Amino acid sequence: MTKKPDGPVPSGVDYKMWLGPAPERPYNPNRFHFNFRWYWDYAGGLMTDWGVHEIDIALFAMNADAPKSVIASGGKLAYPDDPAETPDTLQTVFEYDDFNMLWEHATGIDGGPYGRTEGIAFIGNNGTLVVNRQGYDVIEESEGRGDNKTYKMNLMESVKRPEGVNYLDLHTQNFVDAIRTADASILKTPIISGSVAAINAHMGNVAFKTGEKIYWDKSKARFTSKKANQLLKPEYQNGWKMPSH
Repeated sequence: MTKKPDGPVPSGVDYKMWLGPAPERPYNPNRFHFNFRWYWDYAGGLMTDWGVHEIDIALFAMNADAPKSVIASGGKLAYPDDPAETPDTLQTVFEYDDFNMLWEHATGIDGGPYGRTEGIAFIGNNGTLVVNRQGYDVIEESEGRGDNKTYKMNLMESVKRPEGVNYLDLHTQNFVDAIRTADASILKTPIISGSVAAINAHMGNVAFKTGEKIYWDKSKARFTSKKANQLLKPEYQNGWKMPSH
């Protein structure tokens, strides 16, 4: 993303309404459609932008909601001179009761682990389940080492991704069916899963902004860090107010 000068608001755009409670600033095309997500005034970068699409799967599968602690490290390492504010490179570790979740992103890089552009890996002792919106694979943990030689362990059978099935379409159809029948009980993933994913993703950004390992007090719904608690709620601007309930 290259730097662009401020300019006139495009015809037909109610820019004041578009800004909403965000700070008032001159119109800049880099802060508008799509690229707005790289500015703290409006979004949380890839941590929240893609995080809600991935974290919801991971936490739903693990039956988890709030982490015990979060620590994050990264910054503008790949594109330090572009006008974006959010980190283009970030690693975040979420600690839960029985497992850790590692979030990692790198802006502009489409090649990721296991030959996927994006996804989740559930790494177990006997194998790894790799999931994304196109489907899943199970990769067996088949190599071991001992007595200076490698031997086959064959702890489980690998499972290849089924062909000809669009899992995102199935998920979308399930959502539409629930709306048409007004029956949330038929949802394969409950509505609360979206809230849990969004909150965890925001926690990742809070850890990054504070530069601390932050701890969550579930009983009080607050962090143990005063610095982190200051980031729990945004400041509303331009006459907008936070809803009271």
